[in-house]
Amino acid sequence: MNKIINRILNYKYIEYIALSIIIIMGLLVRLYKINSPIADWHSWRQADTASVSKTFLDYGINLLFPRYQDISSIQTGYLNANGYRFVEFPVFNAVHVILYKLQHKLSFDSVGRLVSVLCALISSFFIFKIGNKYIGKFGGILASFFFLFIPYNIYFTRVVLPEPMGTMFGLAGIWFFIVFIEKEKGISLYLSGLFFALALLIKPFLLFYTIPLIYLLIQKYGLKRLISDPKILIKLLVFANIVLQPLLLWRVWMNKYFVGIPFFSWALNGDEIRFRPAYWYWIYGERISKLILGYWGLIFLSIGILDSVKKKLFNLIFFLSMLGYMALIATANVRHDYYQIFIIPSLSLLVAQGVLSLWINKNYNKIISRLLVIFSILVMFLTSLFQVKEFYKINHPEIIEAGNAVKRLTPADAYVIAPYNGDTAFIYQTGRWGWPAIDSSIDEIVKRGGDYYVSVNFADKDTIEAMNRFQTIERTPTYVIVDLHKPLKK
Repeated sequence: MNKIINRILNYKYIEYIALSIIIIMGLLVRLYKINSPIADWHSWRQADTASVSKTFLDYGINLLFPRYQDISSIQTGYLNANGYRFVEFPVFNAVHVILYKLQHKLSFDSVGRLVSVLCALISSFFIFKIGNKYIGKFGGILASFFFLFIPYNIYFTRVVLPEPMGTMFGLAGIWFFIVFIEKEKGISLYLSGLFFALALLIKPFLLFYTIPLIYLLIQKYGLKRLISDPKILIKLLVFANIVLQPLLLWRVWMNKYFVGIPFFSWALNGDEIRFRPAYWYWIYGERISKLILGYWGLIFLSIGILDSVKKKLFNLIFFLSMLGYMALIATANVRHDYYQIFIIPSLSLLVAQGVLSLWINKNYNKIISRLLVIFSILVMFLTSLFQVKEFYKINHPEIIEAGNAVKRLTPADAYVIAPYNGDTAFIYQTGRWGWPAIDSSIDEIVKRGGDYYVSVNFADKDTIEAMNRFQTIERTPTYVIVDLHKPLKK
């Protein structure tokens, strides 16, 4: 029996067969509720992204002028009548629309989710290649496995968000840089620069993915040669220019349209939570330990860190760079769990390294240690899944029902007020442009073009005012739609 197992494990392409199976399974688990409307966890952020895509679909793809349905002043502090949305460079949105137009069966939102799924599957391949390089072929397989099956990452790589695509480009950039380090071919270096440029255009935070590259450079050439060798220095300067120039140009361009740039300074340390007890609790306790690693995964992470210290440091430095990212972008990482999407590759590599180390160790009883590995992985996944399963739920289906009613009862070019505490998920469901909250007064919004008021909260003071002042065109137990051009006679 052992001979058969050894023959299978030593088969020349066994790792690629295993990887193919893992990727197929990774696709299948992400198809769960793939047709779900954008009203699940973090629907507000998903709706913002999907709205830009929908605008591209309706008005044509224009990468330099991304727009969305929210024309209020809530997110930027300025009147934004054109609905400008200058955040990430809209690569994700363009791909979303192009793929949607290539088929006629899947819904628009489903295609958006599948774009993220595709990015995750490609990312798993690059994680395998990186793991194969620094842990071994079975380490690469394990890293890819954890990346694709950690419940947190299953959910957050089938959402309509640009982060999975940014992660994919970042990992591609890392891999081609590793190839450059090995073969010293300029084409690999410049491909790495191109992928990093795309990653930073999507999310500048991914600049932290370049920190492990510094370690690789110093390990390969030494600090003295890096500074003194003009051939290497020129190549690296070209690389840096490829990486940074597009981001700088995009930032210069978007600053011309400041009315479409949401508040962002809060993300760094807006509430001064960095390194306070609550910071450690939320980042290291609730997110990394509980939500992502299900507590028991900490065993493998710890062993992976210790093993990385003894061997090659790449995985450890990658992880430490992610800790630096969370420390710098402290408030956003504490408030929003989707900001941890970027740390999953580094966690996957270290957890895989820890699992492999415990599996092949010679210091403990082999049977007991392997049983512990299997038990810990199962409990890790179950504990994480218990938290994540709530993310798939649509807690307010009434906004979908009300949105469909708006589509049925109002003209396609109507402007609506859809108050939902500033959450754009409701306005997205209406298929109309407008306001996700009252940013001034109903009368002022009517002057700015507001046509209808739709609400799912009958106790809201603005809803009560609208119903008392204007004609209701439809009311059900869950929603009300009011025509702002038809005041009630006193």
